[in-house]
Amino acid sequence: MTDIKHLKSLEYDKILKLLSDKASCKTSAEKIMQTVPSDDYDEVCHLIQMTKDINTHSIKFGTPSLGGISDCRDSVDRAARGGRLSIPELLSVCKALKCIRSIKSWRENIEEETSVDDLFFFLIPNKSLEQTIDKAILNEEELTDTASPTLNEIRTKIRKAHMSIREKLDSIIRSSAYSKVLQESIITMRDGRFVVPVKSENRSEIQGLIHGASSSGATVFIEPTAVVEANNKIKILENEEKQEIDRILLELSKMVGAVAHTINTGFDALVDLDIIFAKSRLADEMNATVPIISKDKIIKLNKARHPLIDKKKVVPINIEMGETFDTLVITGPNTGGKTVALKTLGLLTLMAESGMLLPTGDDSVIHVFENVLADIGDEQSIEQSLSTFSAHITNIISIVGKANDNSLILVDELGAGTDPIEGAALAISIIERFRSVGAMVVATTHYAEIKMYALNTKGVENGSCEFDVTTLSPTYRLLVGVPGRSNAFAISKRLGLNDDIINRAQDLISTDNIRFEDVVDKLEATRQELEREQIAAQSSREQAEYIKKQIEQEKQKLQAQMDKELKAAHEKAQAIVAQVISQTDMLLNELEDIKKQKDKADFAKNLSNAKSTYKSKVNKLHAMADPVINKPQDEYKLPRKLKSGDTVILRDLNSEAIVISGPDSNNAYLVQAGIMKVKVGADNLRLVEKHKPQKKSGGKVTIGNIKSLSNAKTELDIRGYAADEGIMELDQFIDRCVLLGLTMVTVIHGKGTGVLRTAVQKRLKQNRHVKSFRNGVYGEGEAGVTVVELK
Repeated sequence: MTDIKHLKSLEYDKILKLLSDKASCKTSAEKIMQTVPSDDYDEVCHLIQMTKDINTHSIKFGTPSLGGISDCRDSVDRAARGGRLSIPELLSVCKALKCIRSIKSWRENIEEETSVDDLFFFLIPNKSLEQTIDKAILNEEELTDTASPTLNEIRTKIRKAHMSIREKLDSIIRSSAYSKVLQESIITMRDGRFVVPVKSENRSEIQGLIHGASSSGATVFIEPTAVVEANNKIKILENEEKQEIDRILLELSKMVGAVAHTINTGFDALVDLDIIFAKSRLADEMNATVPIISKDKIIKLNKARHPLIDKKKVVPINIEMGETFDTLVITGPNTGGKTVALKTLGLLTLMAESGMLLPTGDDSVIHVFENVLADIGDEQSIEQSLSTFSAHITNIISIVGKANDNSLILVDELGAGTDPIEGAALAISIIERFRSVGAMVVATTHYAEIKMYALNTKGVENGSCEFDVTTLSPTYRLLVGVPGRSNAFAISKRLGLNDDIINRAQDLISTDNIRFEDVVDKLEATRQELEREQIAAQSSREQAEYIKKQIEQEKQKLQAQMDKELKAAHEKAQAIVAQVISQTDMLLNELEDIKKQKDKADFAKNLSNAKSTYKSKVNKLHAMADPVINKPQDEYKLPRKLKSGDTVILRDLNSEAIVISGPDSNNAYLVQAGIMKVKVGADNLRLVEKHKPQKKSGGKVTIGNIKSLSNAKTELDIRGYAADEGIMELDQFIDRCVLLGLTMVTVIHGKGTGVLRTAVQKRLKQNRHVKSFRNGVYGEGEAGVTVVELK
């Protein structure tokens, strides 16, 4: 387990304070501040899973609050031992019970099992006790009148006694006989008894008990004899009230004590749940993700952010260790972000081990270490006579004694504070010692010797914090695999140091150091070039992905449009089929009528006319069967503005329709063609002038009636009508159809609630002209129409 000293070095106490601020009650916040990271893999996985589950369901159902409950466990224990709880203590218990019920109710929103169900199991609501306490207590100082019938009776008597005393005292202060002896015409109280203020020199004018005087002595407060007995009665009643309150509180306390174990275990579960909810709230605030907990010693932090640095200022870093190397040496100038990188790695590891989600990108991996050991910061102590170097070495000695194969060791400025040559050698030796026991190590340094050691040693990798020499400012980016430079000469030159001094300094550097720095320069130049190429490649890939996505979306849009068009065409084809069937039935009926007239003298003439009409109608059927045929343009103009009820021809389809409404702003009319309602432009409509009805001969349809028969409507649309209105229209429609000799007609009533359809079919059963009827089939309107066969 990691020592408190190392936790503080990594600012773990600050993250706990941040977490405790998210808690809903003081008990939870105090418990958070005592949290220590776990070094058990299974426990850490369970802690992370609990935070993940609560966070997932909080996003769906909101985050419940414990409502500022206080720790009532001591009070509950005392009640279990027979003690009487005070009103505030009972209120605290009541709040806990309300919270238990509320959190349990929140859990009921979740259908699947969760890793937190063990805690929810201990939340056992007791609504009866909760309501009993709530009903009995008015506030932290007073019970309600309804807490018991006896208490209500006593308080009623007290109020009546008060009223009686006030009436008597009111008569005294309003009396002209006493107006001169009273200091003021008011009623006041002294020691819980009603009194009147009397001038000191007139105290003998009013008989009664004196209850003190004013500070000046000018006024004495007298309880008139007339109200002494009533005041005494109030005192007796108040004593009875107190005894009854004590009895009620004791009774409520016994009820609490009877379920003490349930309340206390429930409160413990509430505290633990509140801590998990606090972790969830903190995760939301940090835009945190769920880390992968690895049994192998692998660290992979993607876009990791230090949680204590302002989100707007922090620069995300990537840290990967464990697969090809176990030791990372970070170099670079001061204030470049080396220490922040160390603290970010250490603190995020400790957060994960405490069950917190991490401020990183997706798919970040962390390992559970037995120890996270850190030597970070200047711990020079004047009192202990320790220099910076001595303080660091003291810490290193402590770390060496605790390091093992499951330790993460973080050392800032390893070997600093002494002779560079000796310091570098000592630093390398310390790293080798840590590696020999199997620890994972991250160290920062300025020494070139350690950079060379990292380049030449398997399992050790260089890293650096990027620095922009042009602007003389760090970028805070961590670059793994690239050794850093101190940039002392470049910075000095940019700040204006004389070139002669800089050149002399460069001459004093050994050839090996110059050669090494040149190699580092070339590596840096190569890295930057590769990074630019990677950015360009990434941009091209993202652009290609975007284009691919756009093409896919367009493809889906076209497919949807095609499906829509096919559906519309199918529906139109069904409508045309229905119209063709209807027209064919009419032709067959006409031929049947002509056949019946074969013995008449003008049969030949009638037969010739019928043939001519038949050919015309057959041509019309062909036109209907091909609705998309191109029609020649003509110069036709509507003779007048169309109105509702007009019969028109749809030029493109060469079929009849009825105008429903229009025109709109686009000069289009809403028309009904069969069972379909469509909007059609005025230039596509031809008005059909109504013909005078042909005279009937002998009640039968003659050859002269064929034209009127061809124009007869075989459909009745009563959608939107009330049942009685629709029946009237139906009766008139059937009468007309019988007169015209039609045998097959369609009534369009719509589906709706089915009331109109039921009324229509009931009426058809009663009509003597109806041979049979049925619901429409697919293409005819299904349950929305009734097809009627007439006798």
